[in-house]
Amino acid sequence: MSIVPESDRPNPYSAYGAHGSVLVLNSGSSSLKYQLVNPVGGEAIAAGTVERIGESGSSTGIVTHTFAGNRTRRELEVPDHGEALRLALGMFDEIGPRLADAGIYAVGHRVVHGGAEFSGPVVVDDDVVDRIEALVPLAPLHNPANVQGIRVARELLGDVPHVAVFDTAFFQALPAEAYTYAIDREIAREHDVRRYGFHGTSHQYVAGKVARVLGRRVQDLNTIVLHLGNGASASAVRGGVPVDTSMGMTPLEGLVMGTRSGDIDPAVVFHLARNAGMSIDELDTLLNKRSGMLGLSGVNDFRELRQLIDDGDDDAALAFDVYVHRLTKYVGAYAALLGRVDVIAFTAGVGENDAAVRAAVCAGLENFGIAVDADRNAARGGERIISPDWAKTLVMVVPTMEELAIARQCVEAVDGREPTAAVTTG
Repeated sequence: MSIVPESDRPNPYSAYGAHGSVLVLNSGSSSLKYQLVNPVGGEAIAAGTVERIGESGSSTGIVTHTFAGNRTRRELEVPDHGEALRLALGMFDEIGPRLADAGIYAVGHRVVHGGAEFSGPVVVDDDVVDRIEALVPLAPLHNPANVQGIRVARELLGDVPHVAVFDTAFFQALPAEAYTYAIDREIAREHDVRRYGFHGTSHQYVAGKVARVLGRRVQDLNTIVLHLGNGASASAVRGGVPVDTSMGMTPLEGLVMGTRSGDIDPAVVFHLARNAGMSIDELDTLLNKRSGMLGLSGVNDFRELRQLIDDGDDDAALAFDVYVHRLTKYVGAYAALLGRVDVIAFTAGVGENDAAVRAAVCAGLENFGIAVDADRNAARGGERIISPDWAKTLVMVVPTMEELAIARQCVEAVDGREPTAAVTTG
């Protein structure tokens, strides 16, 4: 298999031409990220962030806005999400493009947790907002900010449809044997304890993008997607449908991440509670914010980690080895589940930019038909094949574009269509 040139790929999104642009919002606990997206061509027309929302004291909010290659940065107080969105909308009016002229078709909201409630994007109404808020116990760090962002945006941009797109939705298709935890079934049912999976928008986009750039149907490919950023997750996708993923009921399970531990013996929590006197909140902070690469090496940026390794830091070298060991183990496990692996796709910040990680994960897997070519792996660019010609499994780098995936799902939802190539082929 080889990559089909962009000019030879049919554009399954041309039907969106009359729909204009989509404003994608990602509301975090103390930040707002936004991007104005063309769902046809896929380009970001403008983008920005509002950081340090609601932080008191001497800290000042930071607003950045990028349009037409120019980046504007402002520092000012941002007391709440309402003011954050007002500032973002003001940047569009002042710097461009004016939203009144952008033909906004919909506003898309990234929502972290959809529980078992939502298996796809949904047009937002009051009932949907209430249902998302009811899922706060499953995502207490994320869903409250998502709900707040939706409410504010509906007030300020009430003349266009709003659509919620869920990180967990793609993985609602997991088989029961993959999403069920082996604990007391009644307790699990009562408290919604199961695997939900996250980064679903990215995994779905990349699995579809692989098929499109290879000129293949997504239904004909078995793909392992490795989304490696500060948060990291793996998925096994058979014919466009996920059969397993590494994150669980929360984003804590699975791979070693920037600040999260990933897989760990649950009894470690009991041990630290009993012997170190740590509270539930302290344990939560330890495993989510003080573990992973940061806990092992003191840094969670792989560029800094590489410098420490080059300087002879043993802890940094061990952290890298632990990270790769976990990744390789998941690749092997998912290869066994899929039976045949056509493509391994690296994506997100680390996956797209760190050649050493990619090479280390595939090292020693030649007997399984998995390898990387050193020169191809060192090259930079967009989607590309980095495996040698003889390899049975293609190894690829495929940049993820979650905002674009959200924008296209918004069009699907507003039009009331069944998911088509626009959702599944990236």
